[in-house]
Amino acid sequence: MHHQIDSLAYGNKLRSLPPEHKLGFAILLFILGYISSWYIQILISIWLIIWVVIYGGIPLAFYCQLLAIPFGFWLMSLPPLLMGIGAFSSLNNFQQDIIFGFPLGDFFLYLSKQGISQSGMIFTRSWCLTSCMYFILLTIPFGEIITVLQKYKCPTLLTDLLLLMYRFIFILTTTASELITAQKSRFGYINWRRGMYSLSLAIAQLLTKSLENYRQISLGLTSRGFNGELRTWHSRRYRTNWRYLTEAIAGYSFLLVVVVRQNY
Repeated sequence: MHHQIDSLAYGNKLRSLPPEHKLGFAILLFILGYISSWYIQILISIWLIIWVVIYGGIPLAFYCQLLAIPFGFWLMSLPPLLMGIGAFSSLNNFQQDIIFGFPLGDFFLYLSKQGISQSGMIFTRSWCLTSCMYFILLTIPFGEIITVLQKYKCPTLLTDLLLLMYRFIFILTTTASELITAQKSRFGYINWRRGMYSLSLAIAQLLTKSLENYRQISLGLTSRGFNGELRTWHSRRYRTNWRYLTEAIAGYSFLLVVVVRQNY
């Protein structure tokens, strides 16, 4: 999936736009989505779907697969959010929060009104903020993000760490995929017991191969005269699309006015 994300970032229809504009747009929407109410967060999420899928040309099915990742974590967090438990003797203290429930020994297990409200808030916020991050990942190649950070005097140590981490993500995913494919070809996951044994072997081999890849990268950097700073270079010329820029400014201004009027 990481390779597909990188491929789409280089081949999307918004590639010709200046990366500073796209990065600033996503960051401003991220901040606005973090401080706004649920319906503004939904509007931002839908708006970003238009930007990514329609303007950027990213396949809708792939975008939905990416959104399924945070939604999966949200679903796993639902039981402790929705359910509440308290002493049966102090039932009157949380009676107003109960939708329905049943006694369980000396305790009372119930579905919480506050829990439903919190789970809804987490859903809209995670959808909104994740959409902002996906807009960056799917429309701006990582090398251009590093170039923008270097342009605005981001510490060299931070940009180098980001670049190396991004590289090692690809190494880990590729190595893990190759190991699991090799094990599946030898019926390594034919049953649960065999699968757990194969998984433990894959993890151990993944660590060994990752350290070997790290050593090879270190030797490669040294042989090319690495002096403590990784530099990126792009000859691509960007052009401002005034139609997109106008929509971004007008849409963000509208959302900002709604948030300000709501709070003040």
